[in-house]
Amino acid sequence: MSKTATVSTFIHTRALRQALALLLLGIICLLIAWLLHPTYPVGVLALGLGMLVAVLFNPQRLVIAASLVTAVGLAVFLFFSHILPGNQVLSSYILAIGVGLLAIAFATRRGYVGAGAVSPALLVLLVGAIEVLLAANLTPPGFISFMLSFWLPGLGLLVLGLIYLLTNWREMSS
Repeated sequence: MSKTATVSTFIHTRALRQALALLLLGIICLLIAWLLHPTYPVGVLALGLGMLVAVLFNPQRLVIAASLVTAVGLAVFLFFSHILPGNQVLSSYILAIGVGLLAIAFATRRGYVGAGAVSPALLVLLVGAIEVLLAANLTPPGFISFMLSFWLPGLGLLVLGLIYLLTNWREMSS
């Protein structure tokens, strides 16, 4: 009985630390966006790196999203920094998705991800839908500048932190 309570407490402590890390990183990114107004295109990459930091606290959560968003964020950064030419953007996105899926496969082997995870497919579909909307000029004005700024990781990490904090609180109370 006491061993079960100890394991449960350990799991909730890790989840709480992850939620607090997400909240802290989100606040830091929002402060950077508000005070410094950086002009380099690191929004998606910073969101992925922030989630990767949070994965260190609780590997069972966010490893899928962190792997894919970080890899795609690196491709976005390289393209919008003009390191990659425009005719290589599709191949860089495909390579990034492949690297993200490879990281997910390694996490699955280690037992951090279940075998029937649907999240990778949903994230790839989301990236594809955004690319289709961008190609058709159907995105709202300011969408690209928001995605490339520190506002995206700030709000994204803050929302993820709040969701995980509420989920952890709900699991503790039941």
